[in-house]
Amino acid sequence: MRLRAERARRAGELDRRLARLVGAEPDVALVAVGSHGREELTPGGDVDLVLLHRGRPDIAALAERVWYPIWDSGLRLDHSVRTPAQAREVAREDLKAVLGLISARHVAGDPDLTREVRETVLAGWRSDARRRLPELREMTRARWSDSGELAFLLEPDLKESRGGLRDVHAIQAVAAAWVAPAPSARVKDAYALLLDVRHALHETTGRAADRLVLQEQGAVAEALGLLDAEALLRTVVEAARTVTFAVDHMWRSVDRFCSPSGRPVRRPLADGVVEHDSEVVLARGADAGGDPTLVLRAAAAAAQAGLPLAISTVERLARETPPMPVPWPAEARDALVTLLGAGPPAIGVWEALDQVGLIERLMPDWERVRNRPQRNPVHTFTVDRHLVETAARAAAHTRDVARPDLLLVGALLHDIGKGWPGDHARTGAVMARDLGERLGFDTGDVRVLEAVVRHHLLLPETATRRDLDDPVTIETVAETVGDPVVLETLAALAVADGQATGPAAWSPWKAGLVAELTRRVAAVLAGAPPPVAPEPTPEQLALARHGGGSVRVVGSRITVVAPDRPGLLWQAAGVLALHRLAVRGARTVSWGRGAEGPTALLEFLAVPEYGSGPDPAALEVDLRRVLAGRLDVEKRLERRARSYRPRKGVPVPPPRVTMIDDASATATVVEVRAHDRPGLLWRVGHVLGTFGLQVRAARVETLGAEAVDVFYVVDAEGRPVTDEDLRASVRAGVLDVVR
Repeated sequence: MRLRAERARRAGELDRRLARLVGAEPDVALVAVGSHGREELTPGGDVDLVLLHRGRPDIAALAERVWYPIWDSGLRLDHSVRTPAQAREVAREDLKAVLGLISARHVAGDPDLTREVRETVLAGWRSDARRRLPELREMTRARWSDSGELAFLLEPDLKESRGGLRDVHAIQAVAAAWVAPAPSARVKDAYALLLDVRHALHETTGRAADRLVLQEQGAVAEALGLLDAEALLRTVVEAARTVTFAVDHMWRSVDRFCSPSGRPVRRPLADGVVEHDSEVVLARGADAGGDPTLVLRAAAAAAQAGLPLAISTVERLARETPPMPVPWPAEARDALVTLLGAGPPAIGVWEALDQVGLIERLMPDWERVRNRPQRNPVHTFTVDRHLVETAARAAAHTRDVARPDLLLVGALLHDIGKGWPGDHARTGAVMARDLGERLGFDTGDVRVLEAVVRHHLLLPETATRRDLDDPVTIETVAETVGDPVVLETLAALAVADGQATGPAAWSPWKAGLVAELTRRVAAVLAGAPPPVAPEPTPEQLALARHGGGSVRVVGSRITVVAPDRPGLLWQAAGVLALHRLAVRGARTVSWGRGAEGPTALLEFLAVPEYGSGPDPAALEVDLRRVLAGRLDVEKRLERRARSYRPRKGVPVPPPRVTMIDDASATATVVEVRAHDRPGLLWRVGHVLGTFGLQVRAARVETLGAEAVDVFYVVDAEGRPVTDEDLRASVRAGVLDVVR
């Protein structure tokens, strides 16, 4: 309320100053448009003014008398001078101009002149709506494409992003054309909240900025009396989703207005549910108050038909639907599965139910994750939206599993524990058990749901952070999963979860590793022995005959064969880093004990940081140079690393180094979590080498800007590292180079 009163006060003071500047001049009117016209002028906002006149010859001098004091006061001024005819003409041709003029507010001078121009422009806007509204829609789509979705950005643009202030202005403009209703009370409240955030952002930074960047969020939260930056983002998300839901409905109304299809289609979709005019509504005889399953039946029918639920229908269901019996009847559970099984069309339908509070009534635990932001660049969505996105993507894999219903519900619940402190997988498993019982699943199915949520990260984390050729890896996963149904459900969920998280969380490389791990574990569950590490292929053995170091590149797989020596893996990794290759995995095999000593085979999974793949010949040249001691990898990598420092203001958690003994029977696993930078694998390997350790295999995963690197190391005698002093020194040394 303080900020709203401040905006009104600022507008009033400015109006009085402007009135004194204009005075009682005849045939002149000063009108405010934009934020000042709406009396929403924030500290960094522009003052948008139009000086109207009826052909005054001295209008230029009068304009200067008004504009110069505004400039001198330090305010940013956007101004124009128009006759009524000129105002009408520019409104016919310039979309931004007409949007300002239809909401123009009289400030000073002749009010009849303001009224005349405003009414004429409004009449033209309404009569030409079928031409102008598609133009407004294209401008809106371009803005969304440039600025993203406000509800799901870590640093959103409060004004331009989808769900932001501009979208409410669009709703107001369409309402002025008499094509759709004016913003509802909920939308007005959401708009006022976003405007308060923008006001606080301007106030705390002293700048005219609309992007809520990370380093400013704490101060803005404090200015608004909120607990912290996360509370601020959650509030912004709530408001943005309210606006997004309303603006999407508004554009559907515009589509119907601009492309009338004659008599509306009406056809039955389910018991008590029909399609009407490209929306899903309740049938005339539907009893919402006596049928608790109707809400899910209507939602499932809408999603399966690829149609939205009408707002009036959603609001009626929210008013009249009685509580769902617990446990749910089979019809309700089947309708939920049918809804989720529709795939992407289920997302909009779920959002409609969520906007009126129906999801929390059906699943009370949903409140804990609703609108909860995930403050890292890996996740695209809030927790609740991520769950729905994952379920929608899991629908594409229902043919791959024995129990598609458990896959879809497991996907919907896999991160439900993020609403509580602690390990979200453990907490979520307990919640999944309770929710499974609430939904009416039998005891065996509830156990599967609990296991799926508890272990939903098992396959992707193991595949990217453990050596799949180590029998202990496969045996451990098989023992943990214990059931082929759980395994195949986890495999499908891993794909859906990764895709729904964002591009940084899923890739063909990761998908291949998860698929290979799943195949090997399935074989063990079927009774086969754990696989052994593959022997070198004839092609790889042929590389050894070149001597001195040979390189072969096939897609993302890079094979290096060279005389074995301590530190060979990390030296080769340094060469790859110099060639701007991001290493995702590495494995080394040594064989032969002839006169020339053993030969090492190094297999890397590596992808270009950008552009095309590497030149094998250039890689081979640099590899031979580093083996001969004629290439200073450290100096060149350090030069590159300076340009990769974290951006100021973005919090970077401290690195962590963990030594794990039970992940392998033949090596010690060193897990390094740190901010990613070029040559990280080389730096860690270098430290390990200085302590006399050999890297037998490595897995490297980058999640956004964070690296999770895993090294299988042995001592000089090829055994796991057990000396506690050595372990402590290794840990300290690695921490030193990754800080």
